[in-house]
Amino acid sequence: MRCGDKKETQVHDTLNIDMKRFSLFLTEAGTSQASLQAKKLNLKSDGHGSWFDSRGTLVAVTDKGRLKFTNKKQPKAQEGPVKQMATRRADDKLAGAPRQQPAPKAKAKKAEPEGDAKSGGGDTLTTAFGRFNPPTIGHEKLLQAAKKAAAGGALKIYPSRTQDSKKNPLDPDMKVSYMRKMFPDFEEEIINDPDMRSIFDVLTAANEEGYKNINIIVGADRQAEFDNLAQKYNGELYDFELINVISAGVRDADSAGVEGMSASKLRKAVVDDDFATFKKGLPKGIDDGDRQALYNAVRQGMKIKAASKMKEEFATWKIAPRYDQQTLRENYVTKKVFRIGDLVENLNTGLVGRIMRRGTNYLICVTEQNNMFKSWIRDVMEAVVNYSGPSGVPASQREVGTDNLRNYTMDLTGTKKIRNFINKYRKNKK
Repeated sequence: MRCGDKKETQVHDTLNIDMKRFSLFLTEAGTSQASLQAKKLNLKSDGHGSWFDSRGTLVAVTDKGRLKFTNKKQPKAQEGPVKQMATRRADDKLAGAPRQQPAPKAKAKKAEPEGDAKSGGGDTLTTAFGRFNPPTIGHEKLLQAAKKAAAGGALKIYPSRTQDSKKNPLDPDMKVSYMRKMFPDFEEEIINDPDMRSIFDVLTAANEEGYKNINIIVGADRQAEFDNLAQKYNGELYDFELINVISAGVRDADSAGVEGMSASKLRKAVVDDDFATFKKGLPKGIDDGDRQALYNAVRQGMKIKAASKMKEEFATWKIAPRYDQQTLRENYVTKKVFRIGDLVENLNTGLVGRIMRRGTNYLICVTEQNNMFKSWIRDVMEAVVNYSGPSGVPASQREVGTDNLRNYTMDLTGTKKIRNFINKYRKNKK
């Protein structure tokens, strides 16, 4: 080979190598950008440009270096809750139904550029909604899982707003204060917002703030419930490209460690006057003085009276139904609780609705906005009338001087019987 030909060949080979490197650089750059998006959404790759969620469902593909979502739901035809229930009897399809007359949707704000301070770095929000009543080391595990899923992006923790003496003894403001003290690393992410009463409120607000995707962090035992409900209304109440419901880990009521710790167990400890067990359920970072103060706050919120009256009033199935499901079911079967037409609240999602149907161990309920949801009987309670919210009873049924008002007042105050003083003290005319 001549010297000139050899040099020409070397130059040609060098150009080919440079072009291959440049092409590889472009491919890796695009893949890297898609990978970063997928990491924030906790998606898994098959190595060939396809991305799957935690359930193994294909949700996106790599397209021009970015994720292109493939499973975005389209709005469904409007259908009333009664017809929806009649045509979809399978248990796993009764978690939700479209609204009959959806209210006008607020105009969503334009999404901020990726990396803007508004979202903490992206168009994905990671959130958790729960009762935290009282907060426990189990909740600390949930918050840590949420932080990991957020991957440096926006994170918001929303404590529910309901208060009652059986299952929600701490009022919202006190609960948030204790959470911020117990979990100082999440002080700014724990949001005290009276408008966030249910998971629907959280999702709608996130959509209006311009987030395109959302991660919802829940316990493993609640993953299916949140996933069915959130996905069912996507495209109707809110509009996300991707909703990813992520498990914070398995819960085991019989476990002595973090996996078995729950707010129910701590409320039971307060009723049993067992401060030692209560203390074990709190994070190590909180001192003994704050532990005692929280114990006293829960005790006061539960309005614990003389021991002789506690056995019935604070029966385990009332304050911690997961630990006495047999008694709960006995009362349910005999229709002492959760009757057709009763107003109940789902303890996990915060949704409030009237019971339309009673299953073997579950309820089908409809909210005031005609949204349908399914709940296991262990996950609901009689709806509480909070001063800062609606009473749940229309004004027409609370008019002064009517029997409806008397019945409403009796239910509100727990009064079983009102004596007729006029007839009792009326003098008989002879």
